[in-house]
Amino acid sequence: MSATNLKPAYANPITLELRDVVKTYEMGTETVHALRGVTLDIARNEYVAIMGPSGSGKSTLMNIIGCLDVPTSGSYALQGEMVADKSESELADTRNRLIGFVFQTFNLIPRSNILHNVELPLIYGGVPRSERRRLAEQALIRVGLQDRMAHRPNELSGGQRQRVAIARALVFSPSILLADEPTGNLDSRTGDEIMGMFDELHASGQTIIVVTHEDYIAQHALRTIYLKDGLIESDRRHAKTQGIGASR
Repeated sequence: MSATNLKPAYANPITLELRDVVKTYEMGTETVHALRGVTLDIARNEYVAIMGPSGSGKSTLMNIIGCLDVPTSGSYALQGEMVADKSESELADTRNRLIGFVFQTFNLIPRSNILHNVELPLIYGGVPRSERRRLAEQALIRVGLQDRMAHRPNELSGGQRQRVAIARALVFSPSILLADEPTGNLDSRTGDEIMGMFDELHASGQTIIVVTHEDYIAQHALRTIYLKDGLIESDRRHAKTQGIGASR
C-alpha cells in the first residue's frame, strides 16, 4: 500500500494537511519536478523527521511547510488556513505567527544581545515592548540561558547560540517547530544536547518537524517520512531507539 493511501487515526487534531502537492521550477528550458504529488497529514504534538537523498524534494517540502514557498498545484492547510492563496505579506504573517524556524547556521544578529535576537519575531509581529521583553525572557529561561541575556552571540558557544535560535523560534508559541539540520554546525556532544532539548520540547506538547539526512537525528522522532524523486517513498511511525546519541 502506498504511504499516501494510509489513513491513520490521529489522537490529536491535525496541524497541517497537504493534498496532492506538486512543485515545479523552470530552469532555463528545463522543468524541474521537485514534488510530484505529496499528500500528508501531521497532527499536533507529532515529532516527525523528513529524510531523503539530495534532490529528493525534502528541502522543497520544508519550504512549503514553512510558508517560504507555495505549491504549483495541490493544497496546503496550516491550522485550517489555506496557504496557497495567500499574498507574500500574508505568508510572512503566517510564518511569524505559526512557525518557528531553527537552522544549522543560527542566523543571529552579531551586534545585538541575545535578548534582542529573541525579541525579533515579536518586533515584526507588532508586540508592545514590555510584552516582548517578558516573552523573550521566558523563552530564554526555557532553554536555560537566563544568565546570558545581555551577552552577544560571539560570547556564546555553538550550542548556546543554537539554544538562542530555539528560544527565538519558540517565542511566539508556534504551531510547528521546523528545524533544518539543527546540529549541522555542532560537535557530536553538543548536537546530542540540542536533540535532547527537542525531545523535552516534544514531551511538553510542541509539534516538531526535523529535516535531516542523518539517521541518528531521525531516531529522536516518532515518525520518519522518506522522500525519493519528489514522492513519499515511506512513512513510518516507530518507538525511539534506546541509547540515542551513543554512536553515529
